[in-house]
This record gives sequence, C-alpha cells and structure tokens, in this order.
Amino acid sequence: MKTPSPTPVSPVHAPHIPLTDYYKTEEDRQAYLRQIFDNTAEDYDRIEAMLAWGTGPNYRRQALVRAGLTKGMKVLDVGVGTGLVAAQECMLTGDPALVTGIDPSPGMMAASKLPKTMVLIEGRAESLPFPDNHFDFLSMGYALRHIGDLTVAFTEFERVLKPGGRLCILEITQAKSHFGRWLLKGYMRGLIPLITAFISKQKDTATIWRYFWDSIEACVPPAQVIDTLNAAGLTQVKRHLSIGIFSEYQAIKDDQSR
Repeated sequence: MKTPSPTPVSPVHAPHIPLTDYYKTEEDRQAYLRQIFDNTAEDYDRIEAMLAWGTGPNYRRQALVRAGLTKGMKVLDVGVGTGLVAAQECMLTGDPALVTGIDPSPGMMAASKLPKTMVLIEGRAESLPFPDNHFDFLSMGYALRHIGDLTVAFTEFERVLKPGGRLCILEITQAKSHFGRWLLKGYMRGLIPLITAFISKQKDTATIWRYFWDSIEACVPPAQVIDTLNAAGLTQVKRHLSIGIFSEYQAIKDDQSR
C-alpha cells in the first residue's frame, strides 16, 4: 500500500522532541548516541535478528528493489551502522565497490561484516563529504530518528544524488490502532530490553533498545517526513507501508536538476 501525504503540512527540523531522560541538549544527543552505539555494536546484529525473527535481510532487500535499486548503481548508505542495509546493496548492485557507507559511530562500522572493497566513512547525514550529483541511489535504514536536522539532511541527500537518482529511507513508525501501539511498545520497550539484559555482552544494550522505542514514539508523523522530503526538492515522494509499522519513504531527484 502506498500512501502519499493527504494534506500539506510543514517541513520539520528535529525528528522528535529532546528525550531528556537520555540527554539534555543537541550536543549532548550527538555525544550520547555515538557513545551508546559504539558501546553496543558487538551485540547489535544479534539482537536485531532476534527482534525481527530473522526476516530482516529479506525485507531490506525487497524494500531496496521496490525503491528502484538495480545492478550497477553507485550507492550511498547513510547511517550504515553494522551494514545490515548495505550488505543487501552489495549483492543487488553486483559490486561492493559501488557501495559507500557513512556513520557517526566508528564502533558500529568496525563491527560490520561487509566486503573489504566497500568504502566506510565516519560522518553525519547533515554534512555529507561528497560532491554534488555523485550517487545513483541513497538509502538510510532506521536512522531517521537519530538525525539532528531532517531539513538539512534531506537537502544534503538531494544534493549528492545524481539527476534521476533514487532515495529509500526505512523507518519503524507507530501503528494506527491503540492495540497495535500497545503491542509494539510492550515488545520493543519491554520484552526486548528484558531479554537483552540476560544475553547481551554490553551493559548498555538494553538501554539502547528502550531508547529506540522512545524515539519511535516521539517521532514526527510520516506526513511531515514526506513534506520535508518534498521541501528539499525531491520529487515523486511517497510512502510504502508494510504490516502497519514498516515505512519505506521513496523519492527521486528531478532529472532536470543540475
């Protein structure tokens, strides 16, 4: 099901209000996230596989194909983390050397099991160290909530994409029904942190999964994400929704852009 924004809304900067249980300022947020991602990188893939019941690789691959990723494309994965999205891109493009990943957490990238020919760079979505019109495809998997300024980041995404280049942002969004929200919250903020407290190697692993839910719960609604993508100059912006919670934001850079 594809659901475009039904009514015009305002573009946004911060993806959610400050989560003061974890940090106080934007500077504190960046430092907090880098530290907790670095500290929990060793556990991340194992817990994610448990959370998604092993369905993650297939879903990511299908989402990338739906967004238009094909063989031979030059790809940037923003918020690459341990490479769960990038691993699928390496296979779909047919050449890992065509895929570049960028992330503010060196610990997460160090924990990845990506092909050696893929490029990994430390950096942030709001300041991409690449020239204009450089990539055919840009992805971001479950990192939208960790960006400081969506308007700045989406403008950067549009800048580094080639004319006609495609965008795919994967994110978990709240279910529409009260029961669905209750069920997902109980699973992500209750059950998963409880289990990780017993099986994880790092003490912060349970905390990061609670943080994930809190940022999902506080995140701006999909309509505002869509409007912010439009405001950045991207075209054909739409949202594909799977099982009520997995949002795929798709867009294309105007092929007349220079």
